[in-house]
Amino acid sequence: MSSGEKLRLGVNIDHVATVRNARGGCVPDPVRAARLAEEAGCDGITAHLREDRRHIVDADIERLVATLSVPLNFEMAATDEMQEIALRHRPHAVCLVPEKRAERTTEGGLDVVRDEGRLGRYIAPLREAGARVSLFIAADRAQIDAACRVGAEVIELHTGGYCDAHAEGDAATRDREFDALREMTGYAHDLGLEVHAGHGLTYDTVQAIAAFPEIRELNIGHFLIGEAIFRGLGPAIAEMRRLMDTARA
Repeated sequence: MSSGEKLRLGVNIDHVATVRNARGGCVPDPVRAARLAEEAGCDGITAHLREDRRHIVDADIERLVATLSVPLNFEMAATDEMQEIALRHRPHAVCLVPEKRAERTTEGGLDVVRDEGRLGRYIAPLREAGARVSLFIAADRAQIDAACRVGAEVIELHTGGYCDAHAEGDAATRDREFDALREMTGYAHDLGLEVHAGHGLTYDTVQAIAAFPEIRELNIGHFLIGEAIFRGLGPAIAEMRRLMDTARA
C-alpha cells in the first residue's frame, strides 16, 4: 500500500443507540446517524449487536442492511446466536470481538491463541457465506499468528491502550503501546492480513496511527458521537476525515 492511498473511515454508531435506549422510544435514530455519516464521507458503518442489546438492537441491524449504500461492519461476539444473525443478514464484514456483561465498553482484544480451534470452526461458515471476517486483537505477535491460522482475512488492532495513555499523560506507556502498534501493523501486513485499527481514537491521537502506511481502515465511534453534540455529526466526521487524509498524505 502506498502512503498516498486513501485510508478508509468506518463510523461506529452504537452510542447513538445508547442515548436512544437511555430514555426509550425511537430517537435519536442510529440509522439516521448512519445515513448522515454516509453523506459526510465515511467509507463504512460499524454496529455492534451485543448479547445484552444495550445499544444496537436487532431491528437496527435489519434497517441498516436494508438502508446502507456503504458496507456494514457487523461487530459481534463469537456465539451461536450471533453467527445465525450474521448468516441471515450477510453483512459485508463481520468483526469478532470479546464481550463481557459487566464491561462498559470492549476492554481488550480476543484471545485467539486460547480459542484457536473453536474460532477456526466458527469463522468457516461466515467466510463461506461471503463475509469478510475480522478479529479484534491486541498488537501481539502470537495473536496475529493465530488469526492467520484460523482463517481471518482482516485484523483490527486495539488502539485503546495507546489512546488511554495519551489522555492520561503517561508518555512511557503511550510510546510503548505506539511502538507495538507500529511493529505489529507491519508484521501483520507482511503475513498477508489486511490491517484495521480502532478504539478510543480522537482528533489528538488519530494522525499518528493514520500515518502507518499498512493500515487500510480506522473504525471510530464514541469520540465522533460525543463531538457531534458540539459541532454536528457531519462536521465532526469531516474533521476526522481531514486529519486522516493529512496524516496519510
